[in-house]
Amino acid sequence: MANSVSTSNADRFTVRATSDSHFSWIRTRFSLERTMMSWLRTATALIGFGFAIVQFFERLQQTPQAHSAYLPNAPIYLGMALIACGVLALVVSIWQYRWTVHYLWQGSFAPLAGMAKEPMNSPVLLIAVLLIFIGLFAFFAVLFRLA
Repeated sequence: MANSVSTSNADRFTVRATSDSHFSWIRTRFSLERTMMSWLRTATALIGFGFAIVQFFERLQQTPQAHSAYLPNAPIYLGMALIACGVLALVVSIWQYRWTVHYLWQGSFAPLAGMAKEPMNSPVLLIAVLLIFIGLFAFFAVLFRLA
């Protein structure tokens, strides 16, 4: 049986502060930004589509030629579920983003990260937080309209 030696995460690899490893670190950081922007696009689509479903079916029910729906509140619940999924996706993406940024700025990666001692905040985080508030506003607007 092989000799089992416990190693920490820092012992998995050796980080050398060379130009190619620094540029690899930068590419990884930009990849993280692109991933966060993809989360933002997905969450925006979920929130927008959920709100649009509620508005569309509400206007459709007000049309004089339309028949009454079998489940009139189903589109509202579907829209609220989509909006909630968009907000939840943003919360998860912010948590994942923050965790990964802190990982990339710690320990053996510090020489590759650059001159700053702390990770720089990205404007993507501000947009994500604003989008969470917009999603919560849309969710509660639909919820209080239902009541």
